[in-house]
Amino acid sequence: MAGMRRRARMAALQALYELDCTEHGAEDVLSHITAEEQLPEQALSFSRELVAGVREHRSQVDELISRFASAFSIEYMSVVDKNILRLAIFEILFDDRPAADRTPLKVAINEAIELAREFGSDSSPRLVNGVLGAITTEYGRDK
Repeated sequence: MAGMRRRARMAALQALYELDCTEHGAEDVLSHITAEEQLPEQALSFSRELVAGVREHRSQVDELISRFASAFSIEYMSVVDKNILRLAIFEILFDDRPAADRTPLKVAINEAIELAREFGSDSSPRLVNGVLGAITTEYGRDK
């Protein structure tokens, strides 16, 4: 299950990256990425939930990023770092699935750091960890 969710997060990150850089539709982007990745239906469903959730709460999530990454202007932050933070913040604060179905807090943070290590720059894991640590200290799981 964990490996499938990681693959789903990677697909969601790729989709969010493409959506930030193009004017493609969300469903088209996800369909294209998941066809290449050959994700099982459960992973595809999780990717769609993540992308939809980030898009729905984007303005609130971006306000949090701006507030807690104040040394970095969100407009100039790398697209990868910004979208890793968006995914994690959505999972931590805005995912409204039943508690038993939500990603545990530590797992959401660790997964974001792993995505930052794999896809970001050398400083990405530190940025992601710092921002998510500050947000969870202030808000915990319930905003």
